[in-house]
This record gives sequence, C-alpha cells and structure tokens, in this order.
Amino acid sequence: MRIYSWGATDVGMKRDHNEDSYLLAPDLNLFVVADGMGGHAGGEMASGIAVRTVEQVVRENAEVLGPDKSHEGGIEQSPMAILLSNSVRAACNAVFSKSQELAELQGMGTTTTTMMFHNHLGYVAHVGDSRAYLVREGRVMQLSEDHSLVNEQLKAGIITEAQARQSRFKNIITRSVGFQTDVEVDMIVVETRPHDVYMMCSDGLTGLVTDPEINDIVNDNFLHRVPEILIDLANSRGGDDNITVVCCYIADDNGVAWTEGESAPAAAAT
Repeated sequence: MRIYSWGATDVGMKRDHNEDSYLLAPDLNLFVVADGMGGHAGGEMASGIAVRTVEQVVRENAEVLGPDKSHEGGIEQSPMAILLSNSVRAACNAVFSKSQELAELQGMGTTTTTMMFHNHLGYVAHVGDSRAYLVREGRVMQLSEDHSLVNEQLKAGIITEAQARQSRFKNIITRSVGFQTDVEVDMIVVETRPHDVYMMCSDGLTGLVTDPEINDIVNDNFLHRVPEILIDLANSRGGDDNITVVCCYIADDNGVAWTEGESAPAAAAT
C-alpha cells in the first residue's frame, strides 16, 4: 500500500488570520486537520499544538506498529487505534495546559481529525466538526460524525438538513480538544481498497460546499488539484471561515502507472 497526499489551507475571504493547521507526514502515513477556536492567538495556538502533539506522540511510539505486534479483542483495541486515540488525548492535555498559562488563552480549543493508514486499514481519530470522507467507486461517504449542536438537533429531528445549513448555531461544537484536560475520541476503522480517496477538511469547506459537490470534484479532477479547487469554490461563495483540505490516495500494491514526481490521476481515471 502506497499513499499519495496533498493539502492546502486558506484564510478565506472574511477572516484576517488563519486558525486552521494541518499535517502531512507521509513517512508515518499520518495526516491531521485541526480548526482552532479562541480568538487570534488562542485558535492558532490550539490547532498548532494539537497537530504537533499528535505527530510527536505517534513518532515517539511508532514501535508499537511493527508487523510482529499482536493484540486480543476488536480492532478498536489494536495498538494502532490506541496510539492514535492517545495522541489526540495527549493533544487535548497539551492545549488545556497551555491555556492555563495566560489569561488571553483560556477557553481556547480545537477540532482534531487525524487519519493514519497501517496494514491496509485506515484509522480515523476524531473530535469536533472537521470531517473525514471516503470517496470510493464514484461515491462519497462521511466517515466522521460532527460533534456539533446543529448535528444533535438534526439527529433528534428538531431541524431539517436545509435548516441546519442556515442555522445561526452551526459553529457551536459540543466536543473539542483542549477545553478540558481529557476528551472522548471517536475511532473509525476502514478497510482500505486500491484507488480509495480519503479526505479531511475543516468546516470552512463543508459550510459552503455540499457532499455531492465534493464527490464530483474528487472524481473529475487530478487529485493534486482537489484541495485548491475546493478552497476556491468555498471562497467564491463567500469564504466566511478558514478553509483546510487534505486529500489522500491509496495506490495499489504494485505501484501506479505514473513516474515519481508526476501527479496522481483523478480517481475516476485510475
């Protein structure tokens, strides 16, 4: 399994600073998107701390990912799942600890959506309303569940999807990294297939671009351009928040039909 990845972030059209952070660590097959909150200093710091802490914890404990490691129980109790969940929980503690140092940082936090690939499985550790998607065989599926007030209202049948898109409460999240010393982390595990496309993004994208549009753009374009195209589309519709997109392509075991340095083809063309 070989993975190609691309990412981009943009301040958007309305903000004067970018509180999003992202990570591409292809040597670890590790990818992160974090959307900070808490004002100019707080949001930027929270997302940055989260991304750096996740990478640090995974790098320092990478030995648990060896092929000779075994475990009992379900896949959620595998060393990979536990490591990824613990890395996000460590990020939560690091953000909270930093927030206690200065009054202007108190209350800062961040979403954190982390994806890692290992032994033909994709692991997603998720907190907040940044999203993880899978595009497979021309269809898009949201892997993560938004930890947001609007999503809770939607699940309860209080509002419709159309009302959810227009809700004045759509930026209120119900779970974040750094608000307390620890956090519950959603863990999603997917068996990967060749030519899968996995995408993570902040809500600056999903607030303005629909899932069907994401699906079309992923399937109709060279994947190295997908982050840029999606960001441009969100900005053309007002760009009222920071926008971050990370895109990962799963090549088959025998490699792919393009040379090193060339861009991966669009998913539909592979």
